[in-house]
Amino acid sequence: QVQLVESGGGLVQAGGSLRLSCAASGRTSSSVGMGWFRQAPGKERQFVAAITWNGNYAHYADFVSGRFTISRDNSKNTVYLQMTSLKDEDTAVYYCAATTRAYTSVVLPTSPWGYWGQGTQVTVSS
Repeated sequence: QVQLVESGGGLVQAGGSLRLSCAASGRTSSSVGMGWFRQAPGKERQFVAAITWNGNYAHYADFVSGRFTISRDNSKNTVYLQMTSLKDEDTAVYYCAATTRAYTSVVLPTSPWGYWGQGTQVTVSS
């Protein structure tokens, strides 16, 4: 089992930056892929970014366009999402997720995301 707790959301002006954190706990938390998803009001949850257990591979949604960076610090059992050049359309609840498969060399939107956090609200104002 993996437990996930997000933090770092808030209100930011368009063009600004924000860093989200996801603290993971559980015996296997450092061995699984981690990712970020988001859900805007009235829309389906969408993939944002993901990183493998060792940080050697990261995958991003096309809309990120180099603005976001995912990273992890396994010594702290924490995954980060650094967001820059934020836009109004980035407003959403951001969820941290973990895969149920350990030690994979690739993580994708279709990976088995079996663990989820409660989400943190990000609001971008123009």
